[in-house]
Amino acid sequence: MLTSPLQLTEGPSILDRDRVAKHESGITSNSPMRLRMEEFVKSKQSEIVSALESLDPSHKFRTDTWTREAGGEGISRVLQNGKIFEKAGVNTSIVYGTLPRPAIEKMRANHKAIATNVESLEFFAAGLSLVLHPQNPMVPTVHLNYRYFETIDSEGGCVAWFGGGTDLTPSYLFDEDVIHFHRTIKDACDKHDRAYYPKYKDWCDKYFHIPHRDETRGVGGIFFDDLDITEKDQEQLFSFIKDCASAFLPSYIPTVQKRKDMSFTEQEKEWQQLRRGRYVEFNLVNDRGTQFGLQTPSARVESILMSLPLTARWMYMHEPGKGSREERLIGVLKKPVDWV
Repeated sequence: MLTSPLQLTEGPSILDRDRVAKHESGITSNSPMRLRMEEFVKSKQSEIVSALESLDPSHKFRTDTWTREAGGEGISRVLQNGKIFEKAGVNTSIVYGTLPRPAIEKMRANHKAIATNVESLEFFAAGLSLVLHPQNPMVPTVHLNYRYFETIDSEGGCVAWFGGGTDLTPSYLFDEDVIHFHRTIKDACDKHDRAYYPKYKDWCDKYFHIPHRDETRGVGGIFFDDLDITEKDQEQLFSFIKDCASAFLPSYIPTVQKRKDMSFTEQEKEWQQLRRGRYVEFNLVNDRGTQFGLQTPSARVESILMSLPLTARWMYMHEPGKGSREERLIGVLKKPVDWV
């Protein structure tokens, strides 16, 4: 765990110190990781939105900026009813606050260095999150999230970690698209540790499992949490996060370009809506990030629920046809595949 003393142990909050630091010297390679991660997620958000808008210049993302009274800010960039994407959201959030004792005790399950004899702790969180729900059922839905979390006790003790991942959720399987997605992510992982991809791919398959359906949400990708200096040096971890985030556009955009103009039937659109229903079920019932966000005081609910599709469908006792493409997808979701 990262357990490094801060320069100040009493007095101004980390929010106050960060405001002074940004005003006096801006954000540099010597700035606290908090500020460097904030700068990175904002830059990456702009890059991704620009790339998505270039696919469909006739539709632009709406930009909402917000501030949090307890400290922090965010930028929600959302597109609805576009030519290519029915709904697309690319959000950043920067949050300062205080963790109550129940939340501290829960976090100590994975972070033993967090102080135990305190009623509250200052915390900082920064993240980039993205969900794209396409119009064409031949184009897969995709999700991405990379984040940094830090707690600081009254004596200046700091415990910090990274988390995140990305995963693909097709309605119709095109093996070459899934292989390309996984291979691109694997290449990013392999630059840092060849054990990362198989470990985080397995974690992704398990995390995005929908217990009440006994199937995964999609065809996976990578997922990890609680990456701290027991794993690698913090600079190495930050480099890993940046490379994974930078792999997103080349992992996904070629598939969009290839599939966005394919023809589809009314029945295939209906199947996409049914699969989106599963997406909603996982996000509202099983996803830890959604639960944490909704339980955070003064949470911005609209940004948290950005991940939900504009439309979805539930049909009683629906079963895909024998030997159909839909049945093949269900088979893969019930028994995840090693794509690369």
